[in-house]
Amino acid sequence: MSISIKTPELPESVDEATLLTWHADPGSAVKRDDKIADVETDKIVLEVFAPANGILNTKVAEGDILKRGDLIAELDESGTASAPAQAASPTADTPAATEKSPAKPAEAREEIEELSVSGDELKGLSPSVRKLMQENNIHPRSVQGSGKGGRLTRQDVQRYLDETPEAKKNLGLGSPERVLDMSVAKQAASSSSSQKEDPSYVRRVQMTQLRSRVATRLKEVQNTAALLTTFNEVNMKPVMDIRAKYKDRFLADYGVKLGFMSFFVKASVEALKKFPIVNAQLDGRDILYQEEYHIGVAVDSPRGLVVPVLRNAENMSFADVESEIRGLAGKAKDAKLAYEDLIGGTFTITNGGVFGSMLSTPILNAPQSAILGMHTIQERAWVENGELVVRPVMYLALTYDHRLIDGRDAVQFLVSIKESLEDPAQLMLQL
Repeated sequence: MSISIKTPELPESVDEATLLTWHADPGSAVKRDDKIADVETDKIVLEVFAPANGILNTKVAEGDILKRGDLIAELDESGTASAPAQAASPTADTPAATEKSPAKPAEAREEIEELSVSGDELKGLSPSVRKLMQENNIHPRSVQGSGKGGRLTRQDVQRYLDETPEAKKNLGLGSPERVLDMSVAKQAASSSSSQKEDPSYVRRVQMTQLRSRVATRLKEVQNTAALLTTFNEVNMKPVMDIRAKYKDRFLADYGVKLGFMSFFVKASVEALKKFPIVNAQLDGRDILYQEEYHIGVAVDSPRGLVVPVLRNAENMSFADVESEIRGLAGKAKDAKLAYEDLIGGTFTITNGGVFGSMLSTPILNAPQSAILGMHTIQERAWVENGELVVRPVMYLALTYDHRLIDGRDAVQFLVSIKESLEDPAQLMLQL
């Protein structure tokens, strides 16, 4: 009896997904609840598990686009796994033991597999990646992985082949006499027709579902919103002094480090309360005033930039904010974010300063109407009480939709954040 395995249930606003990785070989035996595949949407990675014990028969390949209800595999409950054929070992009585005839194409493929690294070293790789590495006799440690947790992808292996044409000669995986001619190996290795048409100095890699969706959304924002950015600068010394004084006690009491982001989240919430139009959204000719404060915080992940949401940040303490951000960042790193973690934000904060950015103009995270950009902290000349002093200064940028938010409100909103950070007592007392 065969069981159909279809595209996992997609969130309501998601129309398609990509088969990211197969975790089991076609024709292999899997057990109930074994993870057999990862499916990537524009926001999250969905895991697919075996519904029963059986033999897996895949219907789509890694990188294929999936729609709702598409058949991706079948599970044969009555079948048995097909064992790989074992080549007979040559004996002293066989001609192969003393003399080897020229390899034909089919024999060449078998020899490539013979020369490959051991199966133990290829465990954990997807079938297509494992096949490509075996065909080209590539050791896993020779290739830098760009997937989740440093996992090797087919694109990583193809890039290694494109950039290292003499790779097989340099790996040291066998004597030169046992290494097949590169032309034979290239014939055995699979490559797309589009790659063959490209010049040798061009590397073609398909966009991930996340990157493709991000590109579409950012362009839609530029086409629809009237984007305008206003800037200000903040003396970060008061905040840095508080962190230096209380960071050890904060860590001991709450089990989490006191970072800058909690100050910015709390300052943003207080500013949003004063200027509710910045927390509002356009819906046709209507303005939707959000009466709760769900703050999106952009974090980096192996799949790219994602924006998990701190729900009801107005009810969070500094420790709550730091703990929640830490948890969401960990989930993003491990590709464990749920769809609910990424929706419903009313205002976003992005910190380019962690990458060294001095100044930028962030783009709105639709359908939100404003986004705050943090930047790197630099010591600069600062006039204080009529004297020139050196202070750690950060530039802030607020990009907003000018169709909804007037310049006066945007500037005063940013000034409110500046004042809260330069006098944190206001923030603590919610003044």
